[in-house]
Amino acid sequence: MSNPIQIVPLSEGAFTVDKTKVFNPFDPETEILNSRPVGSMLVEIQPFVVITNNDVILLDTGLGYNDADGKPQLHNNLLKAGINPTQVTKVLMSHLHKDHAGGITLTDDRTGERFISFPYATYYVQKREFDFAMEAGNASYIPEDFSLLEDFSRVEWLTNNDGWIGDHIHYQLTGAHSKFHQVFSIVSNGKTVFFGGDDAPQLQQMKNRFVAKYDYDGKKCMELRQQWWQEGQEKGWTFLFYHDIKTPVWGENN
Repeated sequence: MSNPIQIVPLSEGAFTVDKTKVFNPFDPETEILNSRPVGSMLVEIQPFVVITNNDVILLDTGLGYNDADGKPQLHNNLLKAGINPTQVTKVLMSHLHKDHAGGITLTDDRTGERFISFPYATYYVQKREFDFAMEAGNASYIPEDFSLLEDFSRVEWLTNNDGWIGDHIHYQLTGAHSKFHQVFSIVSNGKTVFFGGDDAPQLQQMKNRFVAKYDYDGKKCMELRQQWWQEGQEKGWTFLFYHDIKTPVWGENN
């Protein structure tokens, strides 16, 4: 008998970020947002695991920080959820901005050496995004976080504007939040889980006509969000919101 699809949010905490692109930890219980620099946004950093009958799928990889014990926070979060990092079978990358791609590799605090975080998984990365990110030269991308992918044997470079990974994961290149951003739909047991990365980062943005200055194409982002929101409600999708502090998962029962 088929098991229902499982979703596990892997929160790394709340942060404020401003035009410097530096992510500063923020405690909503004790701190006041207005005390941060003007223009600071409050966001959650939250990769997800989606477990289907055949796969343990990681959606984006967070900031890549180590906990106080020197171990990768992402690995610790997986272990707390009862998932051994070696069980991850697929890593799907929406784009390679540092708050999404920092955990592609891990760093030994003692030696500074970097390793692929999930050596038994297959990474699915948009090739045009990788090539652009390696040469971008701006604060949003940290090439050393992901450059090891170039020589890693378990990378599937996605080169089309849309397509299927196996028979249950659909990807679509949007070029909306970043120049080569992509989104994913995971279809399992008659259910669709939609991950829009930074094209659709928060629930509130789905409900309002909102154009963000930080998007590569803010108008396209807004239009896509409206399209996905309408289709998702009609078809009973479950949405995953990477930057939403209050509502990381929104489904047909909400």
